[in-house]
This record gives sequence, structure tokens and C-alpha cells, in this order.
Amino acid sequence: MNRATDKRLVPLAYGFRPFFLLAGLFAAVSIAAWLWAYGAGAVPDARMPPQFWHAHEMMFGFVAAAMAGFLLTAVPSWTGDRGFSGAPLVLLTALWLAGRIAFGVGDSLPVALLYPAELAFIPALTLLIAPSLFRSGSRNRPLLAMLLAFWAMDAVFLHGVATGNVATAAAALRGALGLVLVLVTVIGGRIVPAFTRNALNQAGQDASIRSYAVVEKLIVPVMLGYAVADTVAPSANLTAFVAALAAALQGWRFSGWQGWRTASRPIVAILHAAYLWLPIGLALKAAFILGGFAWAAYWQHALGAGAAASMILAVMTRAALGHSGRSLQAHPVTVAAYLLLIVAAVVRVFGPSLVPGHYVAVVMTAGTLWFLAFVLYLVVYAPILVTPRADGKPG
Repeated sequence: MNRATDKRLVPLAYGFRPFFLLAGLFAAVSIAAWLWAYGAGAVPDARMPPQFWHAHEMMFGFVAAAMAGFLLTAVPSWTGDRGFSGAPLVLLTALWLAGRIAFGVGDSLPVALLYPAELAFIPALTLLIAPSLFRSGSRNRPLLAMLLAFWAMDAVFLHGVATGNVATAAAALRGALGLVLVLVTVIGGRIVPAFTRNALNQAGQDASIRSYAVVEKLIVPVMLGYAVADTVAPSANLTAFVAALAAALQGWRFSGWQGWRTASRPIVAILHAAYLWLPIGLALKAAFILGGFAWAAYWQHALGAGAAASMILAVMTRAALGHSGRSLQAHPVTVAAYLLLIVAAVVRVFGPSLVPGHYVAVVMTAGTLWFLAFVLYLVVYAPILVTPRADGKPG
């Protein structure tokens, strides 16, 4: 294969490349489209409330692309198998794009075409990574069940849309977010303390990261319990108590990671900032149900725009550098993207109660900050994702 061919195929040379690029592009474009639709009072698809289109595309468009990029890159590292590249990535990319096009054209597409276009991507991803995980006996095999459960939430959402059942569609969106939070808990619980320890060691500092056995034993089951409770009974007191317990466990876990010591290493500090949204969002959920506090009403954005999106940006920026043979140092523009996304989440979560009567302005401001964050991400990372590794190695 000559050098011209190598360069032409670089975007398909490893799993993170096409999907981290698509995740960033879609995060920016879809929010821009949503802000326009929100301001104009437009409805992308008359079969569902406008907010459902927005929530669905954030979850099954943006988050799904980022999950795919992560798994297609992490599975070879976990199993020692060859990385995924070439034709499988072409197929997966096409399937993801088919789903986004299907939702982009709105209700002009019949349900009979919407279903297969939207629902093919996750099963194809699962079938691609499953053989490596089973051959190696990897401890990460349960992630396949999480993927399929995430896919099932998409299917339930589509059923709710097709039958006009708003409650069913809303439950599916909550279930999908709950599953994403479980993944943030599992993956974040591994990488945040590990990367923090490495950074402190490299700086010649004591790296005594603390782990609490009782927390590690309970935290994933409690988060799964929260995901189920929030799906079936989002306003119940029991759900609030589970959220409060989950918030306490997450906060206790987070306290042992010494995130304040990573302020000089933004590429590590953003992992802590993202994870911190988990106990905050869960505590807000409990406070809103039990106390009806206005300042806690937008807990879902603390968990979605805060925990999930910030963790995605943190992981994509770090993994893309590491797997492209570059130094793990955040570019100043990347740091600006981190800050913009954190501020966007703060504005979206707390803005409505701080400036009552200006809800539309709050939404527009938060959305614009989000848009700018991912534009800056693309400025730095699009060239990295479409050009060869800096060290000359394949991938």
C-alpha cells in the first residue's frame, strides 16, 4: 500500500477516528439545528414533542457515536486483538449516518423505514466487538448487555413515537440516560483514579488515591437501581431516595480521587469535573422530588450535559491524543472547550432559577456555549483524526 493510499484511509485506520470526528461534528451541528428549531418554534417531527427529537439525537446520535469510538478503541486494548479498521468501520459509519438522516428528515419518512434505519447501528457494533470479548474471556463482556439494553431503549422510544404514546417514549429516554450514567460510573471509576495516579506519579508527587470497598461494592448496583426506578417511576419518593443514596456513594467515591491536585493538568482535571456532575445531578434529582426546589428542576441536564457530555469530551480528547502517538497535553484551545462545556452545563442547570423570566435566553446561551465548545474541539481534533499518527505507527 503506497503512502497516498495510507493517507486516504487514515480516517478509517482505527475505531476512534471516524466516530470521535462524527461525535464532535454532530454535537455542534445538532445543537445548532435545535437552537434554530427552538427559536423558530419549528417541529422536526410532528409525531413527537420537539424536545423528544432533541433528547433522542443527543442520546442515540451524539452519545452513541462516542460510545462506538470508545469501544472500538478500548476492546483491542482489553483483548490484545487487532484493532478495527477498514470495511467494518465503513459499514458502521454508514449505519450511524442512516439513523441520523432518518431523524433529520422528520415525519416525511414512514415508520417502516425509520425503524430499520435507526435500529441497525447498535446491533452491528455489538456483533463486531463481541467475538473479541468472548474469545479473550474479558471482564468487560457485561458491557455488551448494556449496549443491547441501550438499543432496546431506542426501540421502545420508536414504538412510543409510532403509537403516539408520549409516556412510553419519555420513559425510554430516561432509561437510556440511566444506562449511560451506569457506563460513566463503571468506566469513569476505572480511568479517573488511574489517570490521576499516573499524572501525580509523573509529577513526582504522592499518588495515594483512596478507594472505599463498601462504595465499590454498592455503587454499580445502586446506579442500576436508579436507572430502573427513574425509568418506571421518575417522580416517586422511592426514586428520590435511590437518587440520594447514589449521590452519596458517588460523592464518597469521588472524594478519594484528589481531583483538586490535578488543576495543573487540564486533561486529567476535566475527568474529575465531568464525574463531579454525577453526585450533583443525582442530588438535584432527589431535592427536586422531595422538596420541589426550583433550583433543582433541571437535574437531567446536570446528568446529560454535565456528567455524560463532559466525560465524553474528556475521554475523546485524551484517547485521540494517546492513540495517535501524541503527547497527553491539552492544547489551550482544548482547555477552552472544556471550560465552555462546563459553563454551558452550569447555565443550563441553574440559569432558569437564577434569572427567572428569561428561560429562552438561558437555553440559547447554554446551547451557544455547547456549540462553541465542540467547534473548538473540532478545530484541534479534526486534523488529528484524519491524519496519520505522529509517531509513524499504523492506526
